[in-house]
Amino acid sequence: MTSQTADLKEQLLQSALLLFDGAVMCHSGHGNMSARVPGTEHLLLMSTQLGSAPSVEQIATVTFDGEVVEGELPSVLREIVAMHSCVYRVRDNVGAVIHTHSPHVSSFAVAHKPLSCTYEAFLRFGITDEIPVAAWGPRGSRESVANIVEQIQQHPHAPAVLLANHGLLAFAQTPLLTAQLIIIMEEAAELSLRAQALGGEKPFPPGALEQERKHMQRFGSAH
Repeated sequence: MTSQTADLKEQLLQSALLLFDGAVMCHSGHGNMSARVPGTEHLLLMSTQLGSAPSVEQIATVTFDGEVVEGELPSVLREIVAMHSCVYRVRDNVGAVIHTHSPHVSSFAVAHKPLSCTYEAFLRFGITDEIPVAAWGPRGSRESVANIVEQIQQHPHAPAVLLANHGLLAFAQTPLLTAQLIIIMEEAAELSLRAQALGGEKPFPPGALEQERKHMQRFGSAH
């Protein structure tokens, strides 16, 4: 194992803990996450569940096509390899993919409603587009994967896709950044649902992203 691979595995474990500490996981704690092994068509893949502390032994190395290179790959993970690898194939800059059933944001997926950009934390991560919904298909199926790829291609700046009637698939340069994105998306979804009782979400004024970036640069806090 190279030091780079060891570091990625550690990041996956830290990301899983961050998601549980952030209370954004569903009741079962179900989720799965991966990291691209740089310079290869391999990914590190693991799942999460309530009551089971994540460990390095749970992380398998597989090819984008699902061939096991190292470790063990349970059937529950084998069927979702394509759900992760399709993102890496379409987005060269993505280094990690995480899938959760975070309750509030998954409510938007169940309702087939995109999550709009109305929460300032989105701007601080450079997100201005809505989080789109990929049409339903059986978990990890060719149909489901094709629907995910379609939305990623149609929304080239979106850092996530809502999986209709299912949950959330988020992606970024690193596992920890992806986990942080999931936390702010869950916050945004919860706030949006609460705002609906007060008349609904309101959009940012024109030029909000540019203003936010200039403000962050002034204090050296730009992402």
